[in-house]
Amino acid sequence: MPENIISASPHIRSRVTTKRIMIDVAIALIPCCVASIVFFGWYSLAVIAISVATATLTEIVYSLVYKKAWKDFKSKLAGTLREFDFTSVVTGIILALILPTAYNVKGEIIPLPWFVPFLGAIFAIALCKMLFGGTGKNLVNPADTARVFLLISFTTYMTACVGTCIIDPVTKLTSDSSEILSGATPLIGILGGNAAAISNLDLLLGTGIDGSMGETCKIAIIIGYVYLSARRVIKWYYPLIYIATAGLFASALEWDITYFLPSILSGGLLFGAVFMATDYSTSPKSTLANVIYFVCLGLLNAGLRKATGAEVTSYCILLMNCFTPLLDRYIPRRPFGYVRQKRAAKEKENGQ
Repeated sequence: MPENIISASPHIRSRVTTKRIMIDVAIALIPCCVASIVFFGWYSLAVIAISVATATLTEIVYSLVYKKAWKDFKSKLAGTLREFDFTSVVTGIILALILPTAYNVKGEIIPLPWFVPFLGAIFAIALCKMLFGGTGKNLVNPADTARVFLLISFTTYMTACVGTCIIDPVTKLTSDSSEILSGATPLIGILGGNAAAISNLDLLLGTGIDGSMGETCKIAIIIGYVYLSARRVIKWYYPLIYIATAGLFASALEWDITYFLPSILSGGLLFGAVFMATDYSTSPKSTLANVIYFVCLGLLNAGLRKATGAEVTSYCILLMNCFTPLLDRYIPRRPFGYVRQKRAAKEKENGQ
């Protein structure tokens, strides 16, 4: 018979569960999935399916091994499936959406190999999530860290992106072969001082834009952001702090306010701000710490983009994830029912 563990009061009952939150996040990611299929073709769906299936199976297998399921496989499997909270499904979707669908080698377009999302999903779940204790205990965002792992391990696959345009869905190069081979995306052009040549409307809609599947169509990201904000899964102002800080700092570095829109609409900034930086497990707990966290993300993103001339959103989120415990240590969340000492003394005097 299982033991009931009663924690210290107060006890707050709520219908909000991890499973419900993860289902909401998965729903918010649907527009990005649809946009990736529209812009990059049906192979995008295959990449998403491989990533989600691998992430889910990795969590289930890891849990069964941890519970020594060989002693009572049937009951342990049933218990694992009952406890399944869809976090690995969301991780798999996010990981797939921050991957490209194809890359270019000397003018030849080659689909992303199946083992890239496969290995990335295993790394994300086994090493970045389950090894730390499972849901809510991971130090870094699993999907984001897996992307950094894939960037280091498979640089050519991850940077020589090839995209197709919704207006001209025939698979072909969208820019010069030598440029794509060196990893050219709209962000590279902007960082190279060619912001005026790139239409903000194209960046917003994702038409003719090379890059990762989920980062091209900003309309899809905004729809997901509105849904998560309306469902109160995320605080609506946290992603805006990140985005606004990055855009303003990028404009300040160039001494040109026209860089604001291109800088926030290019690369993975919007997707990372909405779906990865807001992760409960890897972001601070208090409001003040979160404000500092997202401001630092914006400053790092714009500053490192300027310094390196490359996309750095994943690295910035990973770096700030590592600083989250420090922020929680020195800017703790106010305990439930806490009243400041000065205010409590003043109320006591007024009562007397």
